[in-house]
Amino acid sequence: MTGPARIVGQVASAGYAQGPVHLARREAPAYTAKSTPEQELQALQLAVDSASAGIASTMGQVCGDASDILEFQLAMLEDGSFTDAAAGMISAGATAHAAWQAVLDAEIAEYQASDDASFKARSADLADIRDTVLSALSGESTQTIPPGVIHVDEDIAPSRFLSHDWSLGGGLALRRGSVASHVAMLARARGVPMIVGIGDSAIDDGADALLDAEAGELLVYPDPEQIAAFNHRRNASQTRQREADALVSHPAVTRDGEAVEVLVNIADPEDADRIPIEHVDGVGLMRTEFLFGGDRGLPDEETQLVAYSKVLAWAEGKPVTIRTIDAGGDKPVEGYTIAEDNPFLGLRGIRLSLAKPEVFRVQIRALLRAAPYGALKVMLPMVSVPEEIVQARAMFAEEAAGLASAGIAHRMPQIGIMVEVPSVAITPERFDGAAFFSIGSNDLTQYVLAASRDNARLGALGAADDPAVVSLIANVARFGLASGLETSLCGDAASDPEMIDVLLGAGLRRLSVAPARVAVVKAAVRRFARGEQPR
Repeated sequence: MTGPARIVGQVASAGYAQGPVHLARREAPAYTAKSTPEQELQALQLAVDSASAGIASTMGQVCGDASDILEFQLAMLEDGSFTDAAAGMISAGATAHAAWQAVLDAEIAEYQASDDASFKARSADLADIRDTVLSALSGESTQTIPPGVIHVDEDIAPSRFLSHDWSLGGGLALRRGSVASHVAMLARARGVPMIVGIGDSAIDDGADALLDAEAGELLVYPDPEQIAAFNHRRNASQTRQREADALVSHPAVTRDGEAVEVLVNIADPEDADRIPIEHVDGVGLMRTEFLFGGDRGLPDEETQLVAYSKVLAWAEGKPVTIRTIDAGGDKPVEGYTIAEDNPFLGLRGIRLSLAKPEVFRVQIRALLRAAPYGALKVMLPMVSVPEEIVQARAMFAEEAAGLASAGIAHRMPQIGIMVEVPSVAITPERFDGAAFFSIGSNDLTQYVLAASRDNARLGALGAADDPAVVSLIANVARFGLASGLETSLCGDAASDPEMIDVLLGAGLRRLSVAPARVAVVKAAVRRFARGEQPR
């Protein structure tokens, strides 16, 4: 490549970056064979221990989803089954390097061949484990990403992303990758510009480049006109962000005077420590999956009570909507979920909770006991028929009666539902047993368009602004307004400033967004006026 080039990809995490291209090293690290099988086995164990220590160290610096990803990797390494399988090959004459690679490659191939989307997603974590140990075996550390560069790679492992200091700038342009990958999720949480799916275009290492992860393009060897246009877009974006930040504690009111509630989504109680409560109108979605799985196993009642009551106390009387465990689909939990041929259409969300009442009742009791600490509301995920609400409410009533007879303080919260299945969005009037509705735009979009949200090749079909999806959102909002049922939206669409006109135009006046997007969403609300065309 000798002249300017515009390489297009898919936006995974919005933002702007400018700097030299840093191409990932493709050659495999060299490995020196040892003299005996015993020495090979010792080298492998030292490499596994080194990789485990590195992951454990990084875990101590992160929380929430990032910690969960690393915890899975650490558990897989400490399990010992991969090491045992490699040891068998070493005894038969293989080197530690060849044995580890063969064992992990076989496991990765199994995960990638699975029809279970959650297994496919975990294959990237296994590749991360493989490469970290191989690097340790070769005596080389994982290739460092210099600060401030635009890193171009096939994909990037979560542990490598987390080990880099992104506060010094830079961004990611991946030839493959997915907007639903773990790394994309981490990039959005940290505000790192990232595009995926740029393909096999030739790119020179060290080339000057501009990454516009708003438009989804990488400009290599940009000409003066492209640089000027990029700077104009970036400066405008930065100005909008500063203006939004200055007003983040102010209410969100449209230009024609309508108040819009802007709440926050949190994935872990520690998230609350980084969000001033005066910036938001409460919590529209608190996930509870962080409590389940990994080394923690299935949490007991007291563990859950501590987590829920912490967030309720932080909210200072503002509403906190806690979603009961939404496991299954792309969120497996060891010892709880089951492998299925089509997990997105299988036993997940409320279906799984009702199928495993011994686990669900523990969560119900913790929620009932946490309710006196604040304005708790409980939300049931993946509801598809009214009977599921009836069954869940009956279980809440039974557990409340048990707590009352034992003299344990508790309170019955409002119980609402996620609207993420077309059966609910098409006929919301059938679900009058719900105290409120919260639209999950991610799942609703994938079910309406029959396009799995974790399939990178179907990225173009995953847009929440599709007329069919917007029509269903408007249908739910109209019913909520007519019936007096509170209706909100807590999916990714609510965090996208470009979607705010569409959502408000559909009749929504309550949005729950990612913590980093509160300010810009409030700013987008203030630009809206009823009757105007979306900008």
